[in-house]
Amino acid sequence: MAEIVLEKVWKVYPDGTEAVRALDLEISDGEFMVLVGPSGCGKTTALRMVAGLEAISKGSIRIGERTVNTVPPKDRDIAMVFQDYALYPHMSVYDNMAFGLKIQKVSKREIDARVREAAAILDLGDFLGRKPKALSGGQRQRVAMGRAIVRHPHVFLMDEPLSNLDAKLRVQMRSEIARVQHELGVTTVYVTHDQIEAMTMGDRVAVIRKGMLQQADTPQYLYEHPVNVFVAGFIGSPAMNLVEARLVESNGTIAVDVGGFKLTVPPDVVAARPALHEYEGRKVVIGIRPEDIEDGSLVSDAPADRRITSTVDLGEALGSDMVVHFKLNAPPAITEDVKELAVDVGQEALEQVEQKAQKGESNVIARLDPRTRVRQGDLVELVVDTSRLHFFDPDDGLGIYEGVAG
Repeated sequence: MAEIVLEKVWKVYPDGTEAVRALDLEISDGEFMVLVGPSGCGKTTALRMVAGLEAISKGSIRIGERTVNTVPPKDRDIAMVFQDYALYPHMSVYDNMAFGLKIQKVSKREIDARVREAAAILDLGDFLGRKPKALSGGQRQRVAMGRAIVRHPHVFLMDEPLSNLDAKLRVQMRSEIARVQHELGVTTVYVTHDQIEAMTMGDRVAVIRKGMLQQADTPQYLYEHPVNVFVAGFIGSPAMNLVEARLVESNGTIAVDVGGFKLTVPPDVVAARPALHEYEGRKVVIGIRPEDIEDGSLVSDAPADRRITSTVDLGEALGSDMVVHFKLNAPPAITEDVKELAVDVGQEALEQVEQKAQKGESNVIARLDPRTRVRQGDLVELVVDTSRLHFFDPDDGLGIYEGVAG
């Protein structure tokens, strides 16, 4: 096994495009690290530099005790799994998995032992004689993984391996990949655009934006303590609501004045974020996760300073919860981070956000308990869990935490 260390790694193309900028990242021995970010953010380029498929412009990459900047891919003791499977259609599953070992002139007995061991791990024992065309998409992806496993590499590199699968298979395969990785204990770097994959699979998740690392931590820490607006808006589904508000003094603590409602921030939250005092009387960006808003009729003991009222624009019953869309008379946050997140969804979404900002209203999403009876057009009272509010500087987008922003 091996740790992977990237130190101030850059990738600059001949036309001057900086795909990766000063990337510092340490991946521990046996760790499952997920690189996530919008399309074109540099995550695949970073993976390809670790693999040796892209030359490094500046910095260094170390795998184990060895700096591998100039080491050819075949000598880095890595195995890659791609999104297109890259299986040989004329070969059986067994031969596809064994092919790389045959090239390395591994003995037939050792090849057979490794292939059958990997097949058992991946539940492919009954398919070793079949050709790829006789397999489902999920089975083909498991064969691709098996081909990597039999090599007994120090490092697995996976580039969006589930992107060609349908939604149901993706859910099944991500749990399979996570199980196999933890069972084998092989250091793994996994690239995905899907933040749900990132949150459910990784020991740690590295969020990348415009070639730069924004934050790397456990999924839960990223969710609860995003370092900036970009991470806050990217992690979580549905995405965090980000709106403009003003902090005001209220009965010895701080309250959020947003959309004509004054929500009191609990004293322990203020104590944990002392920098909030520096923003009293000033505009901030507040983040409210959809799951931190509830139907007021189901939370009868919630005080008035946690309640807001609005009309339901749309209700989506999902069985496990009800996703409700409503408007708040407060401008949506329009920072560079928010613009980039909107562009990642589509230009139309960005235009809609900017139009709402001009009107001074935000579209807010809530995930309500399925017991709720609210319907489209209803005037509803909603309760905000103010102990779980997030606060960001409106200028630089950094989270407001201890002492200073960020």
